[in-house]
Parts: sequence; C-alpha cells; structure tokens
Amino acid sequence: MTDQSNDRRQFLRLGGSAALIAGVGVGFDPRPAAAQLRIDINRGRVEPLPIAIAAFQGNTGQESQVGQDVTGVISSNLERSGLFRPLDPKAFIQSPQALRTQPPRFPDWRAINAQALVHGNTETQGDGRLKIEFRLWDVFGEQQMEGRVYTTAPQNWRRVAHIISDAIYKRITGEDGYFDTQIVYISESGPLQRRVKRLAIMDQDTANHRFLTDGRSLVLTPRFSATAREITYLSYINNRPRVYLYNIDTGQQEALGDFPGMTYAPRFSPDGNRVIMSMAQDGNSELYTMDLRTRRTERLTTHPAIDTSPCYSPDGRQIVFNSDRSGTQQLYVMPAGGGEGRRISFGTGRFATPVWSPRGDLIAFTKITEGEFFIGVMRPDGSGERLLTKGFLVEAPTWAPNGRVLMYFKQTPSNERGQGGGSRLYSIDLTGYNEREIATPADGSDPAWSALLP
Repeated sequence: MTDQSNDRRQFLRLGGSAALIAGVGVGFDPRPAAAQLRIDINRGRVEPLPIAIAAFQGNTGQESQVGQDVTGVISSNLERSGLFRPLDPKAFIQSPQALRTQPPRFPDWRAINAQALVHGNTETQGDGRLKIEFRLWDVFGEQQMEGRVYTTAPQNWRRVAHIISDAIYKRITGEDGYFDTQIVYISESGPLQRRVKRLAIMDQDTANHRFLTDGRSLVLTPRFSATAREITYLSYINNRPRVYLYNIDTGQQEALGDFPGMTYAPRFSPDGNRVIMSMAQDGNSELYTMDLRTRRTERLTTHPAIDTSPCYSPDGRQIVFNSDRSGTQQLYVMPAGGGEGRRISFGTGRFATPVWSPRGDLIAFTKITEGEFFIGVMRPDGSGERLLTKGFLVEAPTWAPNGRVLMYFKQTPSNERGQGGGSRLYSIDLTGYNEREIATPADGSDPAWSALLP
C-alpha cells in the first residue's frame, strides 16, 4: 500500500458537494528498485524526464472519452512543470488497449526512450459513480512505483486527474505536487484610465474559470486562507476601502469592519484565525492584525516610516514586511506579536511585496533597481539573494504550495497616449527556468495560489 501522504487523503469532500473521492492503493510493491527513478529538482536546470502516458481505457465510448480527458490533463500538468516530457502516443509500440490485460512490455517502452510509464482505466459503477485507476511504472527498473483507484461523482474527473498528477510528481521528484490547487487573481479589462477590476478564480491549469465579483467596485490584493476555502481582499465600495472575506463554497461575502484611513494588503495567518494588514492613519502606515473570532484589532508596529505588505512565516512565528524606515524601501522581519524589525535586504534597489515560501526556507519579493523590476528570492536572514526574472514591470509573487514554483504578473508599457500595454500572469520555477504565461480571458494581476485543496 502506498504512503497515504502520497495521495494526501483517502477521502475528499469537494467544495460542499456530497460526492466523495475515495482513493485506495492497488498492486504496489513497496520494495525499492535497485536504481530508483528520481528527478533531482534541487540541482538547477533539469532535463525533462521522458514519460509515456497511455490513454486511459474504458468499456464504453463515454468511459473512453473520460479516459482521454483524464490523460490529457495529466499530460498537460506534467509537461507544464518543465520536469517531464510526455512522449508522442504515435510512437508507442505496446498499445494502451493491451495494457488493460497485459503487464507492460518494458523492452517496447525502453525502445522509445520512455523512463516512466503511466496507464489507467475508467469505469462507471452500478451506483453511477466513476472509478478511475492508474499505475506508474519505472521502465528501466521494471517495477510499479505507484498505483491507486479513485471513486467519485462523474463530474469530478478533472479533480482526480490533478490528484493523479500530484501523485506522479511526488513519487518521481520526492516533493509534493501543486496541481490540485486554484488561483485567485484580479481580472482587468477596459481602457487603462478606467480599468474594470473583478475578482476571478480558476484551477491552476486555467480550467473552471469564473468571476466572483461583478466589476462595479474596485478590488485588490486577494489572498487565500490556509484552508483554500476563503479569500480576503480589499474592495472600494462607494469609494470606501474595506477588507472583505469571501467564502468560496457559499459565495457569502462579509466586511471585516470599518477601519479609519486606508487599508492595504490583507493576508491570513497560517492558522486562519487572524488577518494581518497595513492601515494608514494621519499619513502614517502601520501593521495591524485582526482576530477573526473576536474582531479585535492589535497594532504591531509604531514607526514614523511606512510599514506595509506583511506576510507570516508558515509557522506563524514571524512576519516579513517592507518599510522605508532606513530611507529606502527594504524588507524587514519581526516577531509575529510585534517588536523590533530586523532588516534583511541590502545592496542597491528597493524591495516590495515579500511573501514567505510555504517551506519556510525562502522569501520571494519584487525588486526595483535602475528602472527595471525583478522577481527574486532570498533566505529569511537576507542571504542568498537570487533574481529569477525581470521586465518593464513584474510584481506580486505568490508561491505554489510546494514552494517550488512562483506565479506573478508582468505588465507591458503603453504608448504616450495610454494605448496598448496590459498585464498577464506568468509562472516560473525556483531555478529561474520554465517561465510560462498563464492564459486568462482578459488581463490579469495580483495572483494568489491556494494550498492543496481539502
């Protein structure tokens, strides 16, 4: 039986649906292969691993179509990670149909240079639920690496495909996957001088896109809770900036309260019990927290400089933020309960929008120097600064839940009349390679990546 953490859960409730996904291991030999198939993702740029993903088979035309759809999602997920190279099915020697009743003929798969093989089946059960089975094989080691069966409502097939992608990713890289996640962002449309900004949400592969707000009020800086079921964001309703909570399952929206002055950059604490934000009063911006159970606010900083963009460490013990208290905009770390801030960014340039990695090992940031914008990372003590990408304007990094991929938005310039330009979402891996645009219906900015879905 596989480690339950490989699949992350045995039973999953989907977004308020009564349908469950049940996962059980199938035919897995836990003995390690002599030379275990593994991608080392810690050594910089990695040559993508050739992987054969055979079309999942079904007993009926409808089941076969679901199988094809599941196969396509898995293949796209793994290819988009930059760590896998799905092979052309036209090159397969052993057919996917033969894999239903025969074990893999490993010489046939080695002949096309496949190092890993994935295949599976789909079946509609008597109670109407969908059963999806998959197996992952080490071709050169001639050993099954992973095998599971999932049972769910038919409409959840895409979610299962993401979960299978995560299981493959983890088994071969040793790191948690990030495919069964969502992205919330600001969708932008209209002239640059009169932008319509709506809160939008989608799966990490851009499927199931929908708008959460209608665009009548300006919205900014959405952030997920640790449960991935609530979003906090800033909205200007009747030209009043207020911090809101949005429940994804129910669609319920509520204001956290009326705050004096301007409020910026709300973000959840790791335990979901508090929201940290920056509030400006009398021209001075300080950091505050609100306890979501009591709605009491607590001031964390007292300094004549501007303190903003706070983010908790994943253990909830520290906060990183940016401040101009040293004369230029720099990054600082302080205890979560308040106290003296310790500067961690040095050298040329200004730093903004810091966000702690879910692994706790790095802080991502925006850097502005010599007229250019960069997305970079550094360790929490300020050492090891690395710049991953640059542009006319790149900003607002957000981490995938495994701490290996970043998403951000990139803006292009307009002409002297304010025409053209726009902003799009991009992702890049921690090594600075595999930068990809994330396609959205309109322009996009301020992305936030959810944790793995519950």
